[in-house]
Amino acid sequence: MPAQLRNVILIIFALGLLGSAISGAIYLGDAVGETVNNNAVKLAKARAEKDALETERAAKADLASEFLKENPEYSALTSLDNADANGFEIRTALENSGAGNVDMETLPSLLRGQLPSQSLSSISNGEKRVSPPRMCEMPEDFFDKLDQENNEKSFPGYTETNGYVRRYKPRRGFLNDREMQAAKVAWGYFEKFTQESTGLANSVGGYPSTTLWDTASYISGMVAAYELCLIEKPEFDKRIMRLLTTFRNLKLFRNEMPNKVYHTKTAAQVDYSNKPGEIGYSALDIGRFLVWMRIIRNRYPYLANTIDNMLLRWDYSNIIDKDGVMFGAAVDKETKETIYAQEGRLGYEEYAAKGFALWGFKPYFAHRAEPYLTTNILDVRVPYDGRDPRVFHSQNYVVTESYLLDGLELNWDLPHDDMSSDAIHSDGWRAEFADRIYQVQHNRFERDGYMTARSEHNVKGPPYFTYDTIFSDGYPWNTVTPRGDYSPDHAAVATKAAFGLWALWDTYYTDILYEAVIELFDPERGFYEGLYEGGTGHIEIQTANNNGILLASLLHKVQGRILTGGTGGSEVWYTRFRDRDLRIRRKLPDPPQKADWLPAYRHPAQMEETQ
Repeated sequence: MPAQLRNVILIIFALGLLGSAISGAIYLGDAVGETVNNNAVKLAKARAEKDALETERAAKADLASEFLKENPEYSALTSLDNADANGFEIRTALENSGAGNVDMETLPSLLRGQLPSQSLSSISNGEKRVSPPRMCEMPEDFFDKLDQENNEKSFPGYTETNGYVRRYKPRRGFLNDREMQAAKVAWGYFEKFTQESTGLANSVGGYPSTTLWDTASYISGMVAAYELCLIEKPEFDKRIMRLLTTFRNLKLFRNEMPNKVYHTKTAAQVDYSNKPGEIGYSALDIGRFLVWMRIIRNRYPYLANTIDNMLLRWDYSNIIDKDGVMFGAAVDKETKETIYAQEGRLGYEEYAAKGFALWGFKPYFAHRAEPYLTTNILDVRVPYDGRDPRVFHSQNYVVTESYLLDGLELNWDLPHDDMSSDAIHSDGWRAEFADRIYQVQHNRFERDGYMTARSEHNVKGPPYFTYDTIFSDGYPWNTVTPRGDYSPDHAAVATKAAFGLWALWDTYYTDILYEAVIELFDPERGFYEGLYEGGTGHIEIQTANNNGILLASLLHKVQGRILTGGTGGSEVWYTRFRDRDLRIRRKLPDPPQKADWLPAYRHPAQMEETQ
């Protein structure tokens, strides 16, 4: 090739490379420019959001400052020098300041969050109920001293403040060898049927499914196992933290509340056949769960932040309305839309309402007994829900369990009562109704010879579940399926009911119930559900609810009322999200003040029946 031609080709090739380089540089410059522009937009947007948030906080701080200027009576309780990004510190002097009647409507949100919750002990300067020692740490004369302290004379009946003093006494004392064996067997259920992956316990034996109600029963068993010294703190902490972590990350029903059912191995939402799907939520189950969240928060304050932040994920905007009525949720089969319907009947409704009240909600209507009626069964005026099932499409089953849970866990006290003795029940009508529920079953044994401890329970095989009632559908001692079919062959002495009655009513009759069920267990799987009334043997199935309530009954014998007083002061549950409207949208409550307390009722019909 001639040298001149080769030089021309090289020059053309070089020009081509140069052009490509220039084009690449231009393309790269465009890309870089676009990225820089995008980043600039994102940065500007982030700065705008930050500025808006700071402006909102500043406005709220100005509002709080204006409030303090216009209301100097609060100036001794607040400190502008201690202001932070979320508001102002309200000193604990508020408890003793004389400014206890706070107008929450005029108090800015930043200030409301750090108000201390008012309880009976805080406004009366009384001694708050504290957590008793674990059984293995109690001195030998613990119950001798307790008997001396409780030696005051009190007359059965209603007090001037509508509290109630029962003529029956609960059992108190150390567990004997048989009772300790029962506790170990019941706890064995949870050792066998708790899933390592999630910390959730199966509701029924080896079936990997659970509800919030049954999870609360597992927590009650866990607390009892620790307090009765069956397990030590490392085991308790491992179990409770794994469970709370699962709940912290739980997928909620339509971003509102926990689904009715979860798979225990995966923590996934499922239906009642354990197939994937969301089916709604139960206000009653959630109320029971909230009772036990408050119990462990008060007893073990080191868990407080974990519990508070877990519960703050939930959206409470549809579960309680402005009148204090509780609502559950379901899914319309055709439209797939969410359906909200009032949930709860006499007994369970009021118990679940207290769970919400323990966290500052105001379930006023749900806590009332009305509308209720009574029916005379064996000379006892047995109360039942007065709402017509034909109109409201919900049955009015009268069973023992809800009254037992209120007594074991809450002492039939009002949520704000953190100081009265176990002998006086500040939620008086609940204790008085519970005595009727006990008495009618006692009377049946004396008149007809049937050992009776009625509650809903699982059964092995169809119909799988029965409502074994004291009264329902117009009939006493009616045993029915969830579909309403009469099922007398499944009438039984429920183990959980027998143990609960034994713990709360110290009588010869509950001694007989105790003997009927104390050895009714499989040592490898826990206690059976119950003993069939017709003499056909025991119910060959074990459940979390049964074994958890049994453990709570044994714990009550040792420690009395399971809910103890809190530590006082501010709670993350009340202080978080004060600088945004999230609290309003989710209807998160303010710290309860005296004006918010559930009232102590004595219903007119009761006055006629008890005087």
